[in-house]
Amino acid sequence: MSARAALVATALLLSSAATPALQKAGQTDFLSGNDALALTIEAPIQELFEKGSEDEKFSVPGRVTYKDPSSGADVTRDAVVSVRGHTSRRETECTFPKLKLKFKEGDVLRIGTHCGEAADETLSAKYGRMANERSPQRELLAYRLLQAAEVPTLRTRPASITYVDKGQPALTRRALLIEDDDDAMKRVKGTAEIAMEQFGSVTTRGASADAIRIAFGEAMIGNFDWCLKFSPDDVYRCDVRKPLWNVLAFDRGGTAALLAKDFDLAGVVVGRHSWFKTIFNPAFVPTKSEIQIEVLSQVQRTRALFPRAELDAARRGFVERKPAIYAALEKTDVDAKGRAIAKNYLDSFFAAIADDQAFYLPVVAAADIRVYTDAARTSEACKPGDLVRPGTPVNEVQRSGNMSQVVILDAQWRWTSDQRCQTVQTSPVWVQTDAISREFPKN
Repeated sequence: MSARAALVATALLLSSAATPALQKAGQTDFLSGNDALALTIEAPIQELFEKGSEDEKFSVPGRVTYKDPSSGADVTRDAVVSVRGHTSRRETECTFPKLKLKFKEGDVLRIGTHCGEAADETLSAKYGRMANERSPQRELLAYRLLQAAEVPTLRTRPASITYVDKGQPALTRRALLIEDDDDAMKRVKGTAEIAMEQFGSVTTRGASADAIRIAFGEAMIGNFDWCLKFSPDDVYRCDVRKPLWNVLAFDRGGTAALLAKDFDLAGVVVGRHSWFKTIFNPAFVPTKSEIQIEVLSQVQRTRALFPRAELDAARRGFVERKPAIYAALEKTDVDAKGRAIAKNYLDSFFAAIADDQAFYLPVVAAADIRVYTDAARTSEACKPGDLVRPGTPVNEVQRSGNMSQVVILDAQWRWTSDQRCQTVQTSPVWVQTDAISREFPKN
């Protein structure tokens, strides 16, 4: 028995109940309510986890039981059960990975599971996932916050799922039901899904209206596990091979509809990101709040992507929906710590977009600007010839002649991976004073 199988087996807590007789049923809209839907899934789950983590096409037969929304009677339907996801499929990441149900009638349901049985706020070593049933609760909250902000995303519903594997006691855990991609495409009146390799960019697809709401929405929930190539020359975390990550794109007759998805690594879910100090300098804000800096970084990055009129309109839209967003925070069923974390992200977000003074922070607005360790420019702070990307926020510490000592917020992830510049991430540096301006973008 594999480590994953052993962990699943030892976590099974409840005895199996009798299963109702199989009933013939048509397609069901599992996402039509806001209350937690109770489901029972009977399937060889351990076999699925052992083989499905390596073989994306592997699936097992199963049966799914739930209450009919209209009559309240038990309905049991045949389904094909498979593992879904990317990094969460790995046994080192989730001992109980995400699932997908495909019913013989044709409807499909995706499930965000509890990932595992880790204690409290423990995160997985590699990707920083929360592996217990708080995770789907908090991810549901992320979806609810985005929906309240009218950010294009998937439909969801909370669930309580009992997993029954032959010969084992049953296991009941909280879960998240998520809209299938094909259903989402029909809802937004798309004609075909645009493959990641063929997407191109937001500008070439005419998807700016969706893209700007997604960019601000991801900042609001502290999610960095996404990528959307905004223009052909956009190099922020995307590349030519992967211009989309955790964003769906559907063709709508010449333009594209975009939908954000998968928030199990968002800040409002996990509470912290282990990679933080390899990217950002905590000294950028007086409080050294990691949440505040995470939010600021993504909010400020939008200034390098959109014209001022679109930025201001997007900000107004979020501010107008602020009461509904905070109401969603209060109404969604989530643990107390998760609610507090989410409130911290929301407070930081709305402070960052509240007015022009807060939003249009000083940035390096000129091109071809280098960073130095001293005002005399005798030594470059990073690799020789490294340039600051225009739109990079700076917090001025002092001036000397025509130079300013600043703390840099690497909002555009200029100095990451093999380009890392530890000086920028840990110390103030010097740049030309006349390169700094709040007037960015100018139009």
